[in-house]
Amino acid sequence: MKIVVTGGLGFIGSHTVVELQNEGFEVVVIDNLYNSSESVLDGIFNITGKRPIFEKMDLRDKGSVQQFFKKHQDISGVIHFAASKAVGESVGNPLLYYENNLNSLVYILQELKELPSANFIFSSSCTVYGQAEKMPITENASIQTAMSPYGNTKQIGEEIIIDTAKVTSINSILLRYFNPIGAHPSAEIGELPLGVPQNLVPFITQTAIGLREKLSVFGSDYPTPDGTAVRDYIHVVDLAKAHVIALKRLLNKKNIDKVETFNLGTGTGSSVLEVIQAFEKVSGQKLNYQIVGRREGDITSAYANTDKANSILGWKTQLSLEDALASAWKWEQKIRS
Repeated sequence: MKIVVTGGLGFIGSHTVVELQNEGFEVVVIDNLYNSSESVLDGIFNITGKRPIFEKMDLRDKGSVQQFFKKHQDISGVIHFAASKAVGESVGNPLLYYENNLNSLVYILQELKELPSANFIFSSSCTVYGQAEKMPITENASIQTAMSPYGNTKQIGEEIIIDTAKVTSINSILLRYFNPIGAHPSAEIGELPLGVPQNLVPFITQTAIGLREKLSVFGSDYPTPDGTAVRDYIHVVDLAKAHVIALKRLLNKKNIDKVETFNLGTGTGSSVLEVIQAFEKVSGQKLNYQIVGRREGDITSAYANTDKANSILGWKTQLSLEDALASAWKWEQKIRS
């Protein structure tokens, strides 16, 4: 079966391509290389022995999307990762986020709705919950006002998919990730931010290896045990495997509703300082960090209730925070050597 993975050379996308190929799927990757590198194809090949079909393309170009679907008419499913994803950047450049994250989604769905049946997995986010009122967060938690344009694009994206499902043959699963971290255990692929990292763990590893002088911890006055923000950090390999399980659910017509939603996390919240301490333990490196003011768009706490994914998908995380941090450090050392 041929599966399209948009943003397939990005962090989560590349790990999902590996898991799909390991399960025997034929994969077509779409990526515009805005925040990724074509060299990731080599890493995927080194792990799986197969190189996915690669189409360099900007999904904001409607004509290119139409041409792609004319060329690839035997598609069994689409996993849609392609999106800008940094909370802080979205606050400073909202129009980039609305254009990139929403237009590309609409153009893909416009093509999928012409197919007799279509399966669509959407890369969503726990940011759709805003600052949830109760922890851990269930899929039934009320959707709060988004704290950032990034979070808002995920909320709107989900609404677009739900509205489209009502009048088309598209079946979808919305996967709401918490905080993906880590790298493939082979250290062939991992998180490769271009420029200054927007996420905690690559900033930690770049600081530890000497690329960054110092790590900034945004805020120490949150109402949490140590005053720093709490997140649910999930190993990217666990996350990638969930996409394959969700895709098989659609392909095997096991879905109960046209659109289903699942949280993907560990179910445990860790503070920024706890992540730093865990990294220092697994790496043996002392991190240079400083406490600074809060960052606009950040929430206090978010960690998942994963009961639904555990029971319905039969999926649960296998890897720990320490596993993820150790793999991220191994990856950082490899790419800087």
